[in-house]
Amino acid sequence: MKIRSVELFQVPPRWLFVKITTQSGLEGWGEPVVEGRASTVAACVREMSPCLVGHSAGDVEDLFQTLYRGGFYRGGPVLTSAISGIEQALWDIKGKYYNLPVYEFLGGKVRDRIPVYRWIGGDRPEDVRAAAREALDQGYSAVKMNATAELKWIDDHKKLDGVVERVAAIAEETGGALRVAVDFHGRVHKTMARLLMKKLEPYDLLFVEEPVLAENEEALAELARSSNIPIATGERNYTRWGFKSLLASGAVDILQPDVSHAGGIWETRKIAAMAEAFDVALAPHCPLGPIALASCLQVDFCTPNAVLQEQSAGIHYNTGYDLLDYLKNPEVFRYEGGYAFPSKLPGLGVVIDEARVRHLAAQGHDWHNPIWRDGDGCIAEW
Repeated sequence: MKIRSVELFQVPPRWLFVKITTQSGLEGWGEPVVEGRASTVAACVREMSPCLVGHSAGDVEDLFQTLYRGGFYRGGPVLTSAISGIEQALWDIKGKYYNLPVYEFLGGKVRDRIPVYRWIGGDRPEDVRAAAREALDQGYSAVKMNATAELKWIDDHKKLDGVVERVAAIAEETGGALRVAVDFHGRVHKTMARLLMKKLEPYDLLFVEEPVLAENEEALAELARSSNIPIATGERNYTRWGFKSLLASGAVDILQPDVSHAGGIWETRKIAAMAEAFDVALAPHCPLGPIALASCLQVDFCTPNAVLQEQSAGIHYNTGYDLLDYLKNPEVFRYEGGYAFPSKLPGLGVVIDEARVRHLAAQGHDWHNPIWRDGDGCIAEW
């Protein structure tokens, strides 16, 4: 399983794929990307490649340790996302070599299906009623939407009332048949988050996501004490070390590590085990492409405390290209009744349409998140 080459493909709408090939011709695919920083992560993967070529792809843990600990500076979104995608590709190769799905290496299957949810609304959500009805008709039992557009530290309460009205509209349209998660996206500062969570309590939310920025983690304990809504966070935390204090705080109900940011499949499984010891659930973050989702599902099916999976089909970021467009086997993401099912195919279980990837990589993308400003001209959280 010695590695011969590492190739990168920056493909629309905003993804980065890595292909690792062994000397015997086995291929593994991963998704190393930071949304809006794809080119930066690509440069990092190229810089790490000499640590891979000539080494065995089957030595997943040793290569992770080499890439993570081999540099004096470590962690953070760019370095860890680069490692994450590489690690996914290594598992894909190992699974294909032994003709086993990745979850079989991680303890085996603990469930036969897992619920998935769909995004509705956009960056500045407005009319979500029709989208909620469509999601229900498609068989989903849960949806997620952004809470608000930009908010100041202290802002007009009418903006908070608009969030409540949208949640109420979904409940009215679907008769309460859809569970709703509301993503604050780190846009809502502590005081406004406390007020908004109190206003949303009557609607039995599935969870509130990133009620404050990851760097304001200490505020989560206060929010947890002041509200009965489950708190979910973790997409901007990296490796086990980034989750230690979060779990120790006791303020989080659902961890959301991103398998393309947190360190990869095995690192996410380790984070999940830490969460299980604190009686905390897992719901991997995944607004990305098909390789990232396939990697998440490998974790979900071998992790007892995994409860829910995000997926990006139809998400507002996927302009022009969507989740299934780079697959030869789109049926691998067959959802029935709002559930995803384990693949029995080896590795990650996705068959990448390499010709299409190469064709569209020539087009590439330069996606960046928008820069928002408040009405007074001050920079705002996106």
